[in-house]
Amino acid sequence: MRRNLVSALLGVAIGIGMAAPAAAADLVRVASSQKGLWDQTMIQFGYDKGIFAKHDLELEILWTDGGADAQQAVIAGSMDIAVGTGTLGVISAWSKGAPVRIISASMTGSSDLFWYTKADSDIASFKDTGGKTVGFSRPGSSTNLIASALVADAGTDAELVPTGGISATMTQVMSDQVDVGWSAVPLGLDREAAGEIKIIATGNDAPGVKDQTVRVHIVNATFLEKNPEVVERFLEAFQETLEWAYGTDEALQMWIAMNGLELEAARAARDRGYPREAMELFPVQGIDRSLQEALDNKRLDAPLSAEQVEEMLADSVKFAESVGG
Repeated sequence: MRRNLVSALLGVAIGIGMAAPAAAADLVRVASSQKGLWDQTMIQFGYDKGIFAKHDLELEILWTDGGADAQQAVIAGSMDIAVGTGTLGVISAWSKGAPVRIISASMTGSSDLFWYTKADSDIASFKDTGGKTVGFSRPGSSTNLIASALVADAGTDAELVPTGGISATMTQVMSDQVDVGWSAVPLGLDREAAGEIKIIATGNDAPGVKDQTVRVHIVNATFLEKNPEVVERFLEAFQETLEWAYGTDEALQMWIAMNGLELEAARAARDRGYPREAMELFPVQGIDRSLQEALDNKRLDAPLSAEQVEEMLADSVKFAESVGG
């Protein structure tokens, strides 16, 4: 009887263990913009592949009208993390006490961005933009930072104009509301091939930009304080997503389905606009240049001290040590 009782109890224990529900994955609300761009859509690729689930994360992805909107959603606390938002805007928000923290780089250099005119325009380069209008997305964005640098390097009096997203900017250029528009690979390359527009500069044409982190991943400060381990797993999953996306053609096929590209054209566009080294998560590079540009563009009221800069980058340094890069 004793043997039977032990067996029965063991069976009940095993049955209870098998019936116990698996621990629920942690929910992370993520804001991103410009769905269809390789770097901005990386979060969706990794989610669809199951990489974030592998790290016990469930994602709720919100597509915004730009990096500034994604940043604002994180500051407001309606979203936990924003991927690929402009470094200039983040510096400005952090300096004013906004509850936002930099957790890693997103894009270093600006090989993905380009500026263009209508094909029949007499503008051949930024040297020809005197008295003209040059578009960027929103104040504080990476396109704001790059457009300012390109105009400054050209030494012209071009007027910088916030034109919104890529589609809205194209409409303004083609209807002669703006002289020079901006876009990002691969959007607009079909119009270049058709002879409708001509590219006059890429982001990396701006001096020093190639080695400058122009977009970063950010987190709401309260969310980070309460969930540091969740944020660490998020970055680990993002790192794994990058390795997978550049190691196979699976993500490229997903990108093709979104943009209607041929495989080789898609690979060429990705390698031209988003080389793997540009998307390394660590470290955040060229911060001194970004701080100076924030001052020049009145995104900072006064220079940050060395201690403030160290504090602003502290979380990204910590995650670089724990996640690796």
